[in-house]
Amino acid sequence: MVDFRDGEPALVSALRAGDEAAFAWLLDRFDSSLRRTALMYVPSRAVADEVVQETWLGVIKGIDRFEGRSSLKTWIFRILMNVARTKGVRETRAIPFAAAGGAMSDGDQPAFDPDRFRPASDPQYPFNWASFPRPWEHEPAERLDAAETLDVIREALTRLPNAQREVVTLRDLEGWSATEVCNALDITETNQRVLLHRGRSKLRATLELYFETTNQ
Repeated sequence: MVDFRDGEPALVSALRAGDEAAFAWLLDRFDSSLRRTALMYVPSRAVADEVVQETWLGVIKGIDRFEGRSSLKTWIFRILMNVARTKGVRETRAIPFAAAGGAMSDGDQPAFDPDRFRPASDPQYPFNWASFPRPWEHEPAERLDAAETLDVIREALTRLPNAQREVVTLRDLEGWSATEVCNALDITETNQRVLLHRGRSKLRATLELYFETTNQ
């Protein structure tokens, strides 16, 4: 199979020419990741498969209109997210993700209990930790990787507000860069950073509680 990693213009040209090898290379590179991303929005793998199929159809039909203002990867995942959000709303009557301006108010409650911080009147350390997060260095590696622990993380991820779940999933599970996430979700770097921090903090708080209760 031809490797198009070093030349996106050549890949786009090949796709526009109907090159099956180019399309097969895209499938091999992105199909699994597209399916995982679709599952952020829809209730089942069957619906996620439909989303991915519609996405690839959209790529084939729309490649002539691709203007290169973003990377081809970002463009493909934007198609997927648009399809998935529409299906997600139809399947679950969920509220769709509000990009950009609405993202910052998506789940803006404190990531940690305010009682864990010192009050503003504290003479030495105002607003600093009163109760530090539990360190995990003592936890056996096999426990951190255990299926039960991973299930706790997955469940906690589903409970995150939409914007935080999207950012955490793309950054920490799919390995996207901050720039790629900003381009795909159409949010600013500041929004991305805050949403990532809030989402990670909530996941950490969930794991901290899980370890505390299971160690008793």
